Amino acid sequence: MPPVRDREARRRRRRAVLEAPAPGGVPEGARPPLRVLAGTVLDASPHLLVLRTAAGETRVPMTEATRIWRGGSGGLAALRPGRRAVVRAGGDGPAADRVWVDIGRVTGTVLTRGRDTVEVDMGPHRGRAHVVIPPRVLGRVLVRHPRLEPGYLIDVVCVTSPDGPVAVTPGTSQPGYRADRPAAADPYQAPPDPVRGTATWFGGVGASRDVFGLAYPAVDGEGHAGGCVDAPAGCAVLPWLSLGSEVVVHNECGERAAVVPVVECGCVAARYCDRCVECGTSPRGRIVELTAVAFAGLGGDLAAGCFNVAVHHGVRNEEGSPW
Repeated sequence: MPPVRDREARRRRRRAVLEAPAPGGVPEGARPPLRVLAGTVLDASPHLLVLRTAAGETRVPMTEATRIWRGGSGGLAALRPGRRAVVRAGGDGPAADRVWVDIGRVTGTVLTRGRDTVEVDMGPHRGRAHVVIPPRVLGRVLVRHPRLEPGYLIDVVCVTSPDGPVAVTPGTSQPGYRADRPAAADPYQAPPDPVRGTATWFGGVGASRDVFGLAYPAVDGEGHAGGCVDAPAGCAVLPWLSLGSEVVVHNECGERAAVVPVVECGCVAARYCDRCVECGTSPRGRIVELTAVAFAGLGGDLAAGCFNVAVHHGVRNEEGSPW
């Protein structure tokens, strides 16, 4: 088959109908997402946290059971005015169950490494980051990222600061290959539905990250779908979608699920052929990168970095039959 026809044949097998309706309901028995807020701390006491969110000033009750993270176990002192926070309510009421303060994440390709810093290319949508790796953290990072050198992938959970992100812990283990040589799935294989693999999260809190959404590794790079033309195929077989498409994301560790829209092209995630071991071992491949709000709402721990996931696309081929 000539190359052009060959490429088009593969596209037909992997292309979701971009105008298709939203997928059906969430899996039977799955619980809905928890309430999550993101914003700037205005005030905090043992009983009340006041945030400035996109909706305005918001008050969240606090209890003795509320757990606060800022680079590890934290207390009320971490909730200084001006700091950014992701706040999740427990399932039994409006009180805060978890609060992550100034949490961020840097995922991408190492460009340069200094004595205690790493310059990272986070992809065409996220730019570059200058990450500080303190000596007390370096050993922990090297255990899971032994090739901390230019050309290899890195993934670290950070505390954000006025001077940039400071690494706290590795987000996942480093794949053993260079970033420009990712493992690729069989291009002729039809995508299953659901697709199972790893869900991670990206960014932290900010104007474009406070939404309930996800970055998808296989946003179509042709036409007006919004994808990256040179995005790698990845090791998980995914149907192509467009920005604005919706999928059902099911956290198979926490048994929560929701319909989540695609808000960004997650082309960097396609380079990671790794696994999540949050509850058993997931199949290889990052199949969604959730915003911090969506990840926490679906029961994920932002400091842990991943959960095992099933993503239901509900797509049909051009003849109206399943893949």
